[in-house]
Amino acid sequence: MDAYIFPGQGAQFSGMGLDLYENSPLAQELFEQANDILNFHITDVMFEGSAEALKETKVTQPAIFLHSVILAKTLGEAFKPNMVAGHSLGEFSALVANDVLTFEDGLQLVSKRALAMQKACKMQPSTMAAVLGLDDIVVEEICKSTNGVVVAANYNCPGQLVISGEIEAVNAACETLKAQGARRALVLPVGGAFHSPLMNPAREELASAIEDTTFSKPKCPIYQNVTAAAITDQKEIKANLISQLTAPVRWTQSVQQMVADGATHFTEFGPGKVLQGLVKKIHKQAETTSAIFTKVSQ
Repeated sequence: MDAYIFPGQGAQFSGMGLDLYENSPLAQELFEQANDILNFHITDVMFEGSAEALKETKVTQPAIFLHSVILAKTLGEAFKPNMVAGHSLGEFSALVANDVLTFEDGLQLVSKRALAMQKACKMQPSTMAAVLGLDDIVVEEICKSTNGVVVAANYNCPGQLVISGEIEAVNAACETLKAQGARRALVLPVGGAFHSPLMNPAREELASAIEDTTFSKPKCPIYQNVTAAAITDQKEIKANLISQLTAPVRWTQSVQQMVADGATHFTEFGPGKVLQGLVKKIHKQAETTSAIFTKVSQ
């Protein structure tokens, strides 16, 4: 069975999407539509912007979303997943590609999400750190016993977990984690504590926008970050999407569940190959590929 997966923040690169724009009339139309919806030329930043310009959350999230979704749209009827999943932001891409959200609604929600998260980051100095080489339960216990706000945020693959929270608490947890045998406990160059209670202001802001948006029945099940389970009910999808901002991304558990439900081949839609690498670490027998644009599919 085929699982289609969609990356999150961090996969961006300068020049992303340019090949689609130059070779597909449909892609060009959707990119221009995106410029109008966002009220700025995101295509200029995607195609010619510096790595620094692409790092800004209000740009990064819509840029990755657009690359993933437009690539999926250019496949037309060849887009035939048995199941889909997205990592954090990628969940929105998966929902649009899976016909749950329209392109316009999806992009508007992603833009609102990015701005709300950026605002929440400014309200409280915070950060994230990657922890390598420890069991999840050890990391979770150390987070619980550390003073201040620090939680497990991204279960990326066995032995790779990202923690998130207040700067002092994250730094203190990193020292304890190293003492407990972590191969690495490295603070990441991010704007704030994503997928932690510190994103509550963003969650509240996004909740009303999600509630006011029409969600259609998905073509196939989506394995959402919050539950790591196959979801097809629109109300449940909405609730999980709202919870996602403050809850951990259970990517390891999502891939394990997809495999348990029959997934043998994972195709990544979007920039980079980060998710393919994680899938291989979660399930060595899985086949992984990148979705490729071909003019023939137009």
